[in-house]
Amino acid sequence: MGWTIIGALAALLTTFGFVPQVLQMWRTRSVRDVSLLTLLQFLAGIALWTAYVIHLGDAILIVSNFFALAILLFAVGSYLVLRRWQAPQRHLPDQDAARALPSRRDLE
Repeated sequence: MGWTIIGALAALLTTFGFVPQVLQMWRTRSVRDVSLLTLLQFLAGIALWTAYVIHLGDAILIVSNFFALAILLFAVGSYLVLRRWQAPQRHLPDQDAARALPSRRDLE
């Protein structure tokens, strides 16, 4: 029973390991310090681990890995959405000139 509790705690911690990162991304609306490669690598690892534990038939690990996959898929999707929001807006040159406000020197 002791090892089952340890396994369940380990599964819980690793399953929700990326939740703080996802929350931080949405709070700040920034993915500047987040590595997409890390998210994809961890996603691939969890996907393979899920296939392996399905083969083993360990219910605790199967459930926790499915939750981890869902969280990581959400994290990758969030990364892609937020990165698009952070992309610099492109304007035509005449639009930029029309939006420019005169400086104090121009007004004097």
